[in-house]
Amino acid sequence: MSNAAQSSAGRRIESLLDENSFVEIGALVKARATDFDMQTKETPADGVITGYGVIDGNLVYVYSQDASVLHGSIGEMHAKKIVRLYDMAIKMGAPIIGLIDCAGLRLQEATDALNAFGEIYKKQTEASGVIPQITGIFGSCGGGLALFPALTDFTFMEEKNGKLFVNSPNAIDGNSTEKCNTADAVFQSEESGLADVIGDEETIFEKMRELITYLPGNFEDYNASEDVTDDLNRLCPDIANAAGDTSIALSDIADDNAFFEIKSAYAKEMVTGFLKLNGMTIGAVANRTEVYDDENNKTDSFDPVLTVKGCKKAADFVSFCDAFEIPVLTLTNVKGYKASKCSEKNIAKAAGKLTYAFANASVPKVNIIIGQAFGSAYNVMNSKALGADMVFAWPDAQIGMMDASLAAKIMYEGEKSDVINQKAAEYEKLQDSAQSAASRGYVDNIIEAPDTRKYAIGAFEMLFSKRESRTAKKHGAV
Repeated sequence: MSNAAQSSAGRRIESLLDENSFVEIGALVKARATDFDMQTKETPADGVITGYGVIDGNLVYVYSQDASVLHGSIGEMHAKKIVRLYDMAIKMGAPIIGLIDCAGLRLQEATDALNAFGEIYKKQTEASGVIPQITGIFGSCGGGLALFPALTDFTFMEEKNGKLFVNSPNAIDGNSTEKCNTADAVFQSEESGLADVIGDEETIFEKMRELITYLPGNFEDYNASEDVTDDLNRLCPDIANAAGDTSIALSDIADDNAFFEIKSAYAKEMVTGFLKLNGMTIGAVANRTEVYDDENNKTDSFDPVLTVKGCKKAADFVSFCDAFEIPVLTLTNVKGYKASKCSEKNIAKAAGKLTYAFANASVPKVNIIIGQAFGSAYNVMNSKALGADMVFAWPDAQIGMMDASLAAKIMYEGEKSDVINQKAAEYEKLQDSAQSAASRGYVDNIIEAPDTRKYAIGAFEMLFSKRESRTAKKHGAV
C-alpha cells in the first residue's frame, strides 16, 4: 500500500480487501493540466487510487476516489486511470469495484475531463456482461457521475454521507432536501431501486465481501461446487409457514441457511438474491405476500400480484444471472397483475421485460409453485411455456386460468349459488389443481413442501451441463 493509505480513500480499500493484499497501480500519476492555476496545485494520484487485491482469495480490481484531492473531482488523468483499470479487469476476467466520493467533473480541465469521463461510460458498457461491476457510494455521486452506478451491476450506498443524484434535490422545481431528499440512501434504495444495499461503512464492506463470494470472476468462469457441510437431503419442515415471506423460505432451503437478498427495500413484493445449493451459486426470484422482521413480527403484506417495480427488479436480476451463467430458481405465488390507474401506465411493458428475461435466459431454470399460479401472470413467472427446465408444485398449489369460484360465476352467470358452488368445485379439481397441471405435463412433479431443498438441488445437479441453442440474431430489442 502506498502513502495514499493514509487518506479515507486508501482506508476504504484496506477495509474492503484481504489484509495486505492491495497493490497500487499508477500511484505517481498527476494532473497534467496547467490552466487556471492548476500548475500550483498538488494532485497526488490525481485524486483516485487504483489497483488490485483479493477478497477471500478472489482477485478484484478497485478504484477509490480521494476527496482530499480537489474534492475527488474527475480530471483527464483521473478518468484515464479508471479506464486503464477496467482494461486490466476485462483482460484478467476479474470483478471491478468503484468506491465513489466525488465532486464531479473538474472544471479546470473542461473538455479534456468531459471526454475522458465519457470514455469511462464506454468502458463500463464494454465490461457489462463480461465481468461483475460493483459501485460503492460514500460521498457525493451527482450529475453525470450518477450514471456510474446505473451502468454497473450492484450499488452499495453509505446511509449517512452517500448522495446519489442527477439533479440535486434543491434544483428540482418545488422540492428541497427538507421536503424530499431525493439524493439520500433511503430514497435511492426504496424509491428508485438503484441502491441494492445501504448501511454504514462497516456494513457496506462486509456485504461487498459477501457478495463477491457468490459471483463468478467473469462470464466464462466455471460455476464449480464448493465443499458443503450442509446435508443435501435436509428436510425443511417449517418452509410451508414461510410461503408468504419467501426470503425466509429461500434461506430455509439454502446451504447453511444463507441467502443474500438484492434490493431488499425496493419492490418488496418481489424477492431477488443469491443462495448456494450444494455449493453452487443460484439466483433466486420469488413472489412475496408478507414481510417479517428479525423478531418474527409481520411488517408488511401484499396481494399475490405482479407490479411494475417488481417486474423490472426481477427482469434486471434474471438478465444478470443469464449473462454470468448463474442458474435461476423461482418460487411462484401469483394470481394476476396489480390493478390501478398508475400501474396501467407501465405494467404491460414491465411484464413484457420480465417475460423476455425468463424466455431469453439459457441458463438452467427451475420453478417451484408454492401457492397460486393463475393466468398470464403465471406464464411470466418462469413457467414451463417460457422454457423452465423443471417445474415442481406443492400439493396444495393452484394452477390455472383463474380462481375456480370466479370462473364458475362467469361460466354460469345467473345460476343459483348451489350450482355455482358445485361447478366451482369441479373447475378447481379439473382445471386449477397441481394434479391437473401435472397430468398435462405443465408440472414435472408434485413434491411435499419439506422436500423442496433436495428436489431443487437434484434438479440443478441434473441441469449442470445444460446447453441450449437459439435463433441466430445480433440481440433482442425488448
